[in-house]
Amino acid sequence: MNIPQNLKYSDDHEWLRIEGNEAYVGITDYAQHELGDIVYVDVDTEGETVEMGEAFGSIEAVKTVSELLMPVSGEILEVNADLEDNAAAINSDPYGAGWIVKIRMTDVSQAESLKDAAQYSQMLGL
Repeated sequence: MNIPQNLKYSDDHEWLRIEGNEAYVGITDYAQHELGDIVYVDVDTEGETVEMGEAFGSIEAVKTVSELLMPVSGEILEVNADLEDNAAAINSDPYGAGWIVKIRMTDVSQAESLKDAAQYSQMLGL
């Protein structure tokens, strides 16, 4: 299970890579493994501000659809357009090419409530 040290993690298995007051959001290696083959990502909240814990889209795998929940409050600046033609990038590279949205955080301090890699590993029982 790949759990990069430089990211923050939510209890809902989203990750956050912080770059100043902006951040990239995606789902963890654990989440993509549990979902199985991802076939579609639906994010229709670009340009909107979404509160911490609220759904900002959904992700569809062969057997299920799951909500994507915002790990911190922020304005969605960009949706990863590459996922439109290649949603499977989330399966093959969840922390790189498989990022889902780029956001401008409205309260950077919210990231402090997220788990670091060690805490996330412990939550997963690894």
